Amino acid sequence: MAHADRRQGLSRRQVLQLASLAAGSAALSAACGSTGSVATESPGGTTTAASMGAGVSRVALIRSGDRAAGTRAAIDLLQPDGLAGRTVFLKPNYNTGDPAPAATDTPLLESLVRELQNAGAGAITVGDRSGMADTREAMGTKGVFALADRLGFEAMVLDELDRDGWQAVAAEGTHWPKGFAFARPALDAGAVVNTCCLKTHRFGGHFTLSLKNSVGLVAKYVPGDPHNYMGDLHSSPHQRQMIAEINQAYAPALVLLDGVEAFTQGGPEAGVRARPEVILAGTDRIAVDVVAIAILRSLGTTADVSQGSIWRLEQIQRAVELGLGAAGPDQIEIVTADRAGQTMADTLRRIIAA
Repeated sequence: MAHADRRQGLSRRQVLQLASLAAGSAALSAACGSTGSVATESPGGTTTAASMGAGVSRVALIRSGDRAAGTRAAIDLLQPDGLAGRTVFLKPNYNTGDPAPAATDTPLLESLVRELQNAGAGAITVGDRSGMADTREAMGTKGVFALADRLGFEAMVLDELDRDGWQAVAAEGTHWPKGFAFARPALDAGAVVNTCCLKTHRFGGHFTLSLKNSVGLVAKYVPGDPHNYMGDLHSSPHQRQMIAEINQAYAPALVLLDGVEAFTQGGPEAGVRARPEVILAGTDRIAVDVVAIAILRSLGTTADVSQGSIWRLEQIQRAVELGLGAAGPDQIEIVTADRAGQTMADTLRRIIAA
């Protein structure tokens, strides 16, 4: 998905990608006790190893304090498929209109949209439903409508969809007492892109990453129906399992997580800030969220996020049960582009495997 004016750097990127991808495999295999990688020496002197093979979800990790540049670098490193020629529904995080990490950063959104356009994606729709704010007001505060006019995408307020804009999903097999209603524009798109922030959640979610970001695709109310679906979610002792369950409705073509800043406590709209300066990209929501939780743990975070194995946290455990992605540490491969990224990845691999 590189810009045409970056083609001169492609050979270097390919070398970095090969070296870091293999190095990530080797380090994670070591952390998990695997012996399936074969170490070699790259042209730049970096120790590398063969990829871990089928059934492994890659998460690209870029160390950067520049969100726009980090977005480009993470996507270049990941090289996701399934976007060219397809319409795209882009799900940001506009629970409120506050500055990142409370909500999606506008320069990051611009960079991401441009990357999708340069990849040959068709029509792009950016849409959300806020939880703590008026959605139209939040999107206006973040400059989304002005950006849509400038870049030529559609900005959609999901609260304003009519009844036909929502697809009913049955309750069977879930903890949702009456099922839930999912936004049809996302279901009808050729590809869904999920861009989220790095933060804890003090209202019961415990953490709000890519799985939790999908809540904005579920209706609070469907026109003509008085039932409050968000009331079901927020009053349930099974809230974290319910978050995972809504993710059965779709599979993303790309997940991009902004970890330049993070809330390590509090959240989702305000909290204790840290600055890990990292961007993650992947196609597996479990894998991205597991790496992101490891980042929160490395920074020091809440007891709810810190205790026990990451794989036993309820959002993650339920998502694994539903087959939404990676099921264990040996199924996640962190790929990096430089020494700074590798150093962080080494720390995260140990946390993920614990």
